[in-house]
Amino acid sequence: MSSVSNPNIPEISWFGALCDDDYEFLGQPDPALASSWAHCSNIVQTADRNGFDNVLLPSGYTLGIDSTSFAAGIATQTEQINLLLAVRMGEMHLPQLARQLATIDQMAEGRLTINIISSDIPGEALDSAPRYQRTREWMQVLRQLLNSESIDFHGDFVDLQLDPPRLIGPESTCAPFYFGGFSPAAKDVAAAEADVFLTWPDTVASVGNTVQEMTTLAADTYERELIYGLRAHVIVRETEAEALAAAEQLVSKLDADTGDAIRKKSLDAASFGVARQAALRDTAADDGFVEENLWTGVGRARSGAGAAIVGNPDQVAAKLRAYQEVGIGAFILSGYTHAAECDLFAEHVLPNINHAPLKPRFTH
Repeated sequence: MSSVSNPNIPEISWFGALCDDDYEFLGQPDPALASSWAHCSNIVQTADRNGFDNVLLPSGYTLGIDSTSFAAGIATQTEQINLLLAVRMGEMHLPQLARQLATIDQMAEGRLTINIISSDIPGEALDSAPRYQRTREWMQVLRQLLNSESIDFHGDFVDLQLDPPRLIGPESTCAPFYFGGFSPAAKDVAAAEADVFLTWPDTVASVGNTVQEMTTLAADTYERELIYGLRAHVIVRETEAEALAAAEQLVSKLDADTGDAIRKKSLDAASFGVARQAALRDTAADDGFVEENLWTGVGRARSGAGAAIVGNPDQVAAKLRAYQEVGIGAFILSGYTHAAECDLFAEHVLPNINHAPLKPRFTH
């Protein structure tokens, strides 16, 4: 059973934008904001300097730079922040992936966390059921290796019998697995194998329903407990009027065709979660708000997390507390442009939130 964080002390994380997802105006690429070592390392170092607990390093094949290589590079150029490295299950030779993750964790002095990705490997299209079965097997074996356990596993996708490499010593423990997905197969894998179940922005009530559903599934089926994380954007300014103006400016140069093209680029563009984000936009009012301080306009130009918490510092903090009250114990936040919004959130909201990384290492 995984250890559970104090719900009153959430983990507050930022977003590394490795996947070409940084804009001053959505839908208007700016070469200065394109994914690169210089640009993305600045975002991560800004989050580290501002006191965030963790930073998501997303993975995308056609978009941006490689997340694993980036994590190795940034590991020795950060001091306190954890590195939430996105890893696509099936994309690499599994024993070599374990060695890479253990090496990066050593370089980062134990600050590595792992975001499990179950979408298609570039160039293939695998049906949902076998794809999630592959993810399940990879998560099981990867955890065993990173816990310094010998492998004797013969499944549909993994057939291995080997000992862990020397680098993964007897005192090693696996970094926590963050994982999200909204199909029945994804939820079952998460209940069985994840430590932190990630959900995308939604109404507070809907997020609470997801937490309740996953709590029951994990407990009744697998006798496990999960921590729950929310991935969302944020727009915070000193006044509500300034925040609303910033939101409108962000989409002021976006047309529908450009937004559609951006959303379709993602390998998970047809997933259950993406469909829910589209439905959320459809139910929003004319101004894009689906409930108080939750604005869906950002989803017009990105696949995945498609809503932002918008408001003044008190409103944003109150919204985060509302999500905490329904069970959220970790937040992965982002904003446009990412370094500038990171500074704004750190100035106006972060000092008023009691937060900490999800530590110590999880036990199972």
